Amino acid sequence: MYVVLLEYTAPLDEVDYALPDHVEWLKKQYEAGHFLASGRQVPRVGGVIIARPMARGKLDALLATDPFAIGKLAKYQVVEFQATRTAPELARINEAVMG
Repeated sequence: MYVVLLEYTAPLDEVDYALPDHVEWLKKQYEAGHFLASGRQVPRVGGVIIARPMARGKLDALLATDPFAIGKLAKYQVVEFQATRTAPELARINEAVMG
């Protein structure tokens, strides 16, 4: 699984202008089953995405299609981790869950 940290690299007015396209992009990723959770950081300096297990190259390719990436409005830090314990709601997505 991955935790993706977005850090805005542009003023918030530019980010807000691109936000509807970013939200539509997120919707498509959820519909495709790639993302589990997402939202704004507090304070609003960027965002967070929790992505399902997939090849790292696939995730990088998906992130490159984000309107925030295309517009150079954010930079991305990707943290890969192996979940060894999850809440019951997430158990289905991780076959390596250890009790």
